[in-house]
Amino acid sequence: MGQGHAPEAFRSLVDARDLAAVLPDLLVEASRVAATVASGWHGRRRAGSGQGFWQFRPLGSGESAAAVDWRRSARDDVLHVREREWEAAHTVWLAPDLTPSMAYRSHLAAVSKRDRAVVLALALADLLGRAGERIGVPGRLAPRPDRHAAERLAVALVRSGPADAVPDPGPIAPLAEVVVIGDFLEPPERLETRLAALAATGARLHLVRIVDPAEALLPFAGEVEFEDPESGDRLRLPRVEDLAGAWEARWRRHGAALADLARGGRRTLVTHRTDRSAAEALLAVHAALGGARHGVAPPRAGDREGEP
Repeated sequence: MGQGHAPEAFRSLVDARDLAAVLPDLLVEASRVAATVASGWHGRRRAGSGQGFWQFRPLGSGESAAAVDWRRSARDDVLHVREREWEAAHTVWLAPDLTPSMAYRSHLAAVSKRDRAVVLALALADLLGRAGERIGVPGRLAPRPDRHAAERLAVALVRSGPADAVPDPGPIAPLAEVVVIGDFLEPPERLETRLAALAATGARLHLVRIVDPAEALLPFAGEVEFEDPESGDRLRLPRVEDLAGAWEARWRRHGAALADLARGGRRTLVTHRTDRSAAEALLAVHAALGGARHGVAPPRAGDREGEP
């Protein structure tokens, strides 16, 4: 095994089996989170040029009498118009980060970053799939409308194994929306280079930054050994608390740089800590997805939900 680290192929197999073992529970959690959000949210549905019934509303001033639904209007003294539901299905690509750094979970959180990212991706697939949107995963799952999109996504994640959140832009068409879910711990300038290819497709990007509370707070004392989950490199510090001030300053600079990536363009950023409710992040992302097309205000660029 060389330096004591498993070969990449073997580690990927272990990660895939680990994810497969917990996916049933994550699907149940995602369904619960989606139901919580859906109960207070009408999703991306709206009136439009579709075939399905949407709602009755009072006849507006200046509207033609030909628009009146006389059967419904006969029930009371108000003239009503039957509206049909908007049915222009949209393509939403979901890209959860399943690389080793996402497996981290400190004693301050009940779930790992990876599990929270998967729950959010599954819950989004559930909500959007039921709304008739086309859901896909770049390189893993071709987009199509499916009320069982969450289950399709779960199978795709297990079969394809770990993958970086920032996908190849090849299959992504203009006007699509891409939800990238990860910890974004790499230098912001490197991330900007990788996101530029996605932005060049004309798609709207929604970045969901997953943070373990220990990453933001550094709640350790005494001698601590850190290990890079990507490379296996280790660093032992005799008094980690001596770094608290510098750590906080660098962490805040990193967050501010990520927020800058979402300003002035077709991007949004939601930061979510794993010790907070998954429903909070799901509601923010769902609003961002619907905002531009449905008159819903998206979260502000660089929204630091859950951060001190």
